[in-house]
Amino acid sequence: MGSLLTDLRVAVFEPNGYITAANVDSFQQQLMSFVTNNSDGNFLVDMRQVEFIDSAGLMAIVSVFRVAQGLNKKLSVCSLSPSVRIIFELTQLDRALEIYENRQTYESLFDQKIAA
Repeated sequence: MGSLLTDLRVAVFEPNGYITAANVDSFQQQLMSFVTNNSDGNFLVDMRQVEFIDSAGLMAIVSVFRVAQGLNKKLSVCSLSPSVRIIFELTQLDRALEIYENRQTYESLFDQKIAA
């Protein structure tokens, strides 16, 4: 379903393929575990390998986003394909979540915040 990467600044979750009602339980469990069991405070879901996401996948992200907020952690997403970005925009999740063009953009902004 995905891979996990951690560096000193941010923990990155990389799902891949299709995120649909057929596999959303596994996706949500992995993402929830990633956020709740990791001591980092900043999490990035790198969606560059996600080809499609349905409403069940979006709800899983929202659910984990809310848990992260409750734990005073930050969950952001990046690298949305045009078709996935449209789904985020149509559901107005682009207004709730911070969405970055790619991981490099996120990391450069993160570095600027640390330097400030």
